[in-house]
Amino acid sequence: MKKLIATKRKEFLTSLEEIRGYSDLTIKSYDESLKEAFLYIEIIQQEKCLLFDLMPYRVKISSLNPKTISKKLSAIRSFVEYLNENSMAVILKADESIKVAKTLPKPISHEHIVEALSYCEPLEKLIVTLLYTLGLRISELSSLKIDDLSNEWVRVLGKGNKQRDIPLLAHTKELLDEYLSRSIQKKFIFEKNGEKLSENSLRYIVIKVFRRVGLKVTPHQLRHSYASQLLNASAPIADVSELLGHSSMATTQIYTKLGSALKQQNYNTAHPLCGVDKI
Repeated sequence: MKKLIATKRKEFLTSLEEIRGYSDLTIKSYDESLKEAFLYIEIIQQEKCLLFDLMPYRVKISSLNPKTISKKLSAIRSFVEYLNENSMAVILKADESIKVAKTLPKPISHEHIVEALSYCEPLEKLIVTLLYTLGLRISELSSLKIDDLSNEWVRVLGKGNKQRDIPLLAHTKELLDEYLSRSIQKKFIFEKNGEKLSENSLRYIVIKVFRRVGLKVTPHQLRHSYASQLLNASAPIADVSELLGHSSMATTQIYTKLGSALKQQNYNTAHPLCGVDKI
């Protein structure tokens, strides 16, 4: 079993590089976390699946700070998700999350997004534009159906099967109409062999687009950019929260902190007295 896990770990790390575009340093961190974890994780063969009991490992790392523990557990979860997606049924035990302080997101500037779009093929351009102008999660984009579209709105099924309607910009609608007029989709906006295009496939396209302009960008950063642009233009936080599909405005408030940080940075750069000890 250990040999099989080691083989699958190497395949997983390769997918992080080729599909998700992770850096060498990040992949090395995942590798080290998984090697360490499987020295302690108890693997139990059940009738239809494997059970990974994390408790022995969690006891081992319990003295570390919450952020470090969370990163190590996240690596295990990602690995198990990969195994389940590749026909190896695995269940995690003792997988409770660790609460860590939220950090500010890192949005991409509008100028960088526009630059990346200028190098896009039609499919790539539509994917990036939908993420940036609708603020979608990658899972929501993957599940977006043709029937969800109207002339001015997009109906999105988000977390917890919660529906929300998002305004559809005229420019985005034009890209959609042009794409759909040339495609043979039957149900989903993005399909392959009659099935919706996977989240990993969509994520890889986004990574590839921004790699052309020397940037490492994830789909979720485009969602951050969408929210930050709205809030920086004085859109009400309640409206932005609803558009993002947040269950609480407290989640959305992290973007207002980002806006304040940017305003302070811009002020420090622009004001003539900044950097002057005294008048």
